[in-house]
Amino acid sequence: MAHRKLEIRLAAPRGFCAGVDRAIQIVEEALQKWGAPVYVRHEIVHNQHVVSRLEGLGAVFVEELDECPPDRPVVFSAHGVPKAVPAEAERREMIYVDATCPLVSKVHVEAERHHKAGREIVLIGHAGHPEVIGTMGQLPDGAIELIETEEDARTFEPKDAANVAFVTQTTLSVDDTASIVSILQERFPGIATPHKEDICYATTNRQEAVKAMSEGCDLFLVIGAETSSNSKRLVEVAKRAGAKDSRLVASALDVDWDWFESVETLGLTAGASAPEDLVQGLIAACRARFDIEVVPVTTAQETVTFKLPRVLAAEV
Repeated sequence: MAHRKLEIRLAAPRGFCAGVDRAIQIVEEALQKWGAPVYVRHEIVHNQHVVSRLEGLGAVFVEELDECPPDRPVVFSAHGVPKAVPAEAERREMIYVDATCPLVSKVHVEAERHHKAGREIVLIGHAGHPEVIGTMGQLPDGAIELIETEEDARTFEPKDAANVAFVTQTTLSVDDTASIVSILQERFPGIATPHKEDICYATTNRQEAVKAMSEGCDLFLVIGAETSSNSKRLVEVAKRAGAKDSRLVASALDVDWDWFESVETLGLTAGASAPEDLVQGLIAACRARFDIEVVPVTTAQETVTFKLPRVLAAEV
């Protein structure tokens, strides 16, 4: 029986960003340097496939530092940690490696700069996300006010309207954030803004690619984890940009093939913490069921790389 035709529009850039690449490499290098087990505080990146592979190599994932023995190295996740965490690691004389993405660290530095300058700081982000917890934990309690929605931006009342600054989580929807920022700028014309956009290049690029290809897609699949903020935003962006349906799947195993009933054009991308083999796995699963044509849609070339922390390069 001849298979029905299916066009797969494949987004580029997609998948791993430089910060995720670096964080995974840090765990691998730490295991090589110190042997197993190496402890990791919080999922190194939000992807169960990545976590499981690293567990297989000898990484042990924990939520808090007090679950780590003092005589083994610990790695802090790419999302960043509150200041209290490395301080506690030092107090316990632990070896630690900070895998915080440099673009998240940039937001931390900005927040500190505003705080030193005496400004009241607004953080645009999602409550409970580890990156938000990490950024808010750079400064004393109460120094940063979290704003999640346009409504929050309208009702936020600073002590001194002339002395406000904002920073943002790096993995937000570019468009949603722009509307929140414009409300803040309208209300507080002098609000201090980030030197350069806080939403990272990879989040922006992945959203731009999805926007460019969603129109005309009967179904758009984003490979990523439920806990991945940037992946969830891609699902929303696809729908908003014209895809008839868009869904988040962890891998080909999560696909319900009934979704494909009248699908002729599929959009496909992966969030910044999803490995490429999951994308290829989904394409292979489609190939087994349909006569597929893969059409790459490239909207940007990424050349960003980040150096590994010095502690990994140093001799033992």
